[in-house]
Amino acid sequence: MPVLSRYFVCLLIHKKQFDHELGWFFCIRNNKRILGRNKYGRREISAGAGERVSPILEVAGLRKSFGPVEVLRGVDLHLDAGEVLAVVGDNGAGKSTLIKHISGVYRPDSGRMLLAGTSLDLSSPREARQRGVETVYQDLALADDLSIGANIFLGREPMRRLFGFLPVVDERTIRRETTELLKRIRSEIPPEARTVARLSGGQRQAVAIARAIYWKAKVVLLDEPTAALAVMERERVIHHTRDLAAHGVGVIYIGHNLVEILKVADRIAVMFRGRVVHVTLAAETDQETLIKYMTGYSESKKAA
Repeated sequence: MPVLSRYFVCLLIHKKQFDHELGWFFCIRNNKRILGRNKYGRREISAGAGERVSPILEVAGLRKSFGPVEVLRGVDLHLDAGEVLAVVGDNGAGKSTLIKHISGVYRPDSGRMLLAGTSLDLSSPREARQRGVETVYQDLALADDLSIGANIFLGREPMRRLFGFLPVVDERTIRRETTELLKRIRSEIPPEARTVARLSGGQRQAVAIARAIYWKAKVVLLDEPTAALAVMERERVIHHTRDLAAHGVGVIYIGHNLVEILKVADRIAVMFRGRVVHVTLAAETDQETLIKYMTGYSESKKAA
């Protein structure tokens, strides 16, 4: 068959920066596109003389004002499936406002968003989740008094019939699915942990990320996921973020720690005064360059 003869998939298991980390390569012949993972778990992209793979998320000309203050001034960016796109910028650059548009909290004054090529016109965060856009905020939106499984299935609990007619929550299914999910993401969290309140910050992030993977999110927005975490906990969050991308999820990662950003991201978009002023591969930039764009130094040099 001609289609099958043109495409092949190679799966490679390797041990790189993280023990037992899953690496993968997806290769398309005829020099069209080659995606893979480098030794840090980041994607390496080589585009040939073929058509570009459609992004999982596109934002074009997004504008938003609050009274006389224009917070977003025509934001353009795209996100591919299986990619970690870090968005950085100083306070007030528009990062949080952008995230709240993609997650359905705000509606833009103008511009458009596309999810897998389809219009993403959201009226609420609930609708965003239904469309496959999950947001993990700093506070994680986890219920401390509930178990890991109860948090993963909160609001979407599997049901069974007691005595053949009485609907009750299927606790056995929740426990089984939670155990398998934690194994899948290679988490160190014991599935029998009684409540989320007993977990560390990094473990709580893992629960939120596991929830996104289980419910087959297309895009996950991580807002300052390592804030207030210890060094080891931060490394775990970076690991789980890369794991999200390895499952084909597009990840937008908001952060201020440029050392972590350069480690976790495939590409980096810099925002300044409501616009994306610079986009680069993480492997082709450094902290000094990013800071110049974040502070507007490069913009002032252009104006001069």
